Amino acid sequence: MGASGLSLTEQMLRRRPVLDAPVAHGASAALKRTIGTFQLTMFGVGATIGTGIFFVLSVAVPKAGPSVVVSFLIAGFAAGLAAICYAELASAVPVSGSTYSYAYTTLGEFVAMGVAACLLLEYGVSIAAVAVGWSGYLNKLLHNLFGFQIPQALSLAPWPHTAGDPWTIVNLPAIVLIVLCALLLIRGASESATVNTVMVVIKLGVLALFVAIAFTAFSTDRFADFMPYGVSGIGAAAGTIFFSYIGLDAVSTAGDEVKNPQKTMPRAIIAALIVVTTFYVLVTVAALGTQPWQDFADQEEAGLATILDNVTGSHWASTVLAAGAVISIFSVTLVVMYGQTRILFAMGRDGLLPPRFAKVNPKTMTPVYNTVVVAVIVSILAGFVPLDYLADMVSIGTLTAFIVVSIGVVILRRREPDLPRGFKVPGYPVTPVLSVLACAYILFSLHWTTWIAFSIWVGVALIFYVVWGRHHSALNDGGDGIVARPTPGAGS
Repeated sequence: MGASGLSLTEQMLRRRPVLDAPVAHGASAALKRTIGTFQLTMFGVGATIGTGIFFVLSVAVPKAGPSVVVSFLIAGFAAGLAAICYAELASAVPVSGSTYSYAYTTLGEFVAMGVAACLLLEYGVSIAAVAVGWSGYLNKLLHNLFGFQIPQALSLAPWPHTAGDPWTIVNLPAIVLIVLCALLLIRGASESATVNTVMVVIKLGVLALFVAIAFTAFSTDRFADFMPYGVSGIGAAAGTIFFSYIGLDAVSTAGDEVKNPQKTMPRAIIAALIVVTTFYVLVTVAALGTQPWQDFADQEEAGLATILDNVTGSHWASTVLAAGAVISIFSVTLVVMYGQTRILFAMGRDGLLPPRFAKVNPKTMTPVYNTVVVAVIVSILAGFVPLDYLADMVSIGTLTAFIVVSIGVVILRRREPDLPRGFKVPGYPVTPVLSVLACAYILFSLHWTTWIAFSIWVGVALIFYVVWGRHHSALNDGGDGIVARPTPGAGS
């Protein structure tokens, strides 16, 4: 029997109340609600566009060839189904923590801990992957503007090292990016949201410029060998691409800092999905039409900028793109880091992590400790691990979270049918079932080594829960109070 008088099985299956959830001893109850609908939509777009499209083509196209367009559509379809499910749960359970909080409410404490492990992996590795991509675009910009680059020894990960290649030390630009984002997040959520909105507008403008220029060299002949690796290639590429949709998940981490979350969160999630999918498809088609698909494999560093160099025969367009990418990928890192710190906050508030993770600075109302911890860990990943080792690890965490959310919609509908919801999934129950099937298809397309690494990570998290987390859960004794309910209709 545990400290609460419940058996291990009973502790594992207990659920967080949708309303009036307890706050762990020594933790803060809530954050400050300052984010509106437009800013939250920009959070979703900011966390998504840039994560993938600026550099994932170099990883995904070699797996599928021109049929990578289908891979994007499959990933987008799966993400769209999941996004609709997110929208309903976000309106019904308007708190920080995203899928972790939804799983805790619907599937129980043990599953929630496993989902939290997925999210922390998803977000942490995504931040690192984005920062690695940012380093390449920064070098491209420096070369175009000033004729020099950061030395390879200080701009590439040292592992793995191939015999005969120059030795490298650390990806320093990636670490600098993470530190800058951490400093901004510490200043406040409202300030971070404002900066992100500006950067997202720049990002969309830059991508629109890329599409316009790329279509001047467009040729349908580039799509002649459409499926060089068959259906399996499409599935493999879709698995890699899927990490590009992590931003939709990041929206739902802001539940405690959004005005009128019951309405604002579903609106922002759906709006972000529409914007993201539109730009992804346009950029992918435009890029594939400008060069042979085989050329993408050699363009991991600033691929879109290189395409513009080849199209225009000069550096001005690629300089603009590289500058836009440097700015916009900053926004990806910023929002995803934000999301990870809020998941840690939610876990600390629930007692599944030490209460220090749910402490906020009384002046800025931000979880400073969380931000520092995240910055240190992802800096190590970004500085020493290359991009191709990171992308698939993000995908498996994202897909698992999406499946849990889709199942959660069904469970909460059955368990609490009268719970107020600002949005309901259309086509229920078919839509959440299709979401599970679509995500599962991509999930099982990932390489077996990714599964092994993922299983080890989740296993460690669940062991931590059994040894420590269940004994400190706020559900044991009611904690120090309850999470304040959001005021319906407050803000916009």
